[in-house]
Amino acid sequence: MAVIHFLFEDANIAPKTVEGNFEDMSILELTEEYDVHLNHNCGGVCACSTCHVYVEKGEEFLEGISDKEEDFIDRAINPRIESRLGCQCVILDNAAKITVTIPDQKRIIGHEH
Repeated sequence: MAVIHFLFEDANIAPKTVEGNFEDMSILELTEEYDVHLNHNCGGVCACSTCHVYVEKGEEFLEGISDKEEDFIDRAINPRIESRLGCQCVILDNAAKITVTIPDQKRIIGHEH
């Protein structure tokens, strides 16, 4: 069973852990299913950077980063080496153990979805 830990830069939001069979699901899809706020202005098609997250642990359980995703990460607020787009972080294995930090969403225009 996969275990995904969601941490938040916004100190007002408590961490959340979800467990299940998540193979072939994206981090963005998980946030929608488990009511974790993550912007996605383009609808999850890798056409913006609003679903930007930091993958703190478990990168090896995710699909590799594409050139297109890297281009959009460059446009994200405060990108780091562990930056990914939630819509592109597809889980490859039901044994995945992943920790993701969601940046403060208040700085993004249209931050409510």
